[in-house]
Amino acid sequence: MKALLRIFRPSRKLVFIIAGVALLGGVSGGAALFIGKDKILGPSAETMNGLSCTDVNLVTIKKQSRVWIRKYIKTEPTDGMTRVKTALRVAKAIYDAQKPDLVQVVVLDTNGPTLRSDIRGRAIGADVIYIPHPDPVLESAEAKTYTARYYDGAAAANGLFFGERVDLPEDEITALNASFKEYSDCIDPIAVAATKGGEGEGEKKDEGKEEKPAEGGGHGSAPAEKPAAEEAAPALAH
Repeated sequence: MKALLRIFRPSRKLVFIIAGVALLGGVSGGAALFIGKDKILGPSAETMNGLSCTDVNLVTIKKQSRVWIRKYIKTEPTDGMTRVKTALRVAKAIYDAQKPDLVQVVVLDTNGPTLRSDIRGRAIGADVIYIPHPDPVLESAEAKTYTARYYDGAAAANGLFFGERVDLPEDEITALNASFKEYSDCIDPIAVAATKGGEGEGEKKDEGKEEKPAEGGGHGSAPAEKPAAEEAAPALAH
């Protein structure tokens, strides 16, 4: 038995190595708790790019050869700055895809109102306006490229936000926008539902049927859609 203990007895050097590894792990864990894991491991995707979001409504305004897009989105409960980051990211993604003259993104709580008539005041957790070329759009030398504001409090059960309203300075908004790793839009629930609905079933139902010419059409084509109605400038009351 004593011979076996001598064989499996670890050397003093091995004991020091094991103790050092354990001490290093404990120090790292303590440092992460004391300093914060973001400073050691780097900021999370949520901290950098905001939250994932869902589309609520989209309004396209065409007036005097200008195109303004106002988009309403909703997110899970989070802080005001994260709501602003989410709105900034979505606004830039919309601009990259469609190149409008003005983009406005309004962030609602997941329990907030969905009717446009009810989306005002404290129902708006964050509001971002992006004007890539402000002078031609607003005809004002004082127009800003970015405008961002938010309520610093959380939302109540009815989706209304509390706390003070914070208006970010433009240089801080520009710095936030430049820190994004990627610009991604929100999830469109209608498109997701259409994908899950099974397009193959519709094809099966139509299979074997002859295509009939459209009534009253010169070449069987549907009439063109009417242009979007003109509205006033997309400014929301807070």
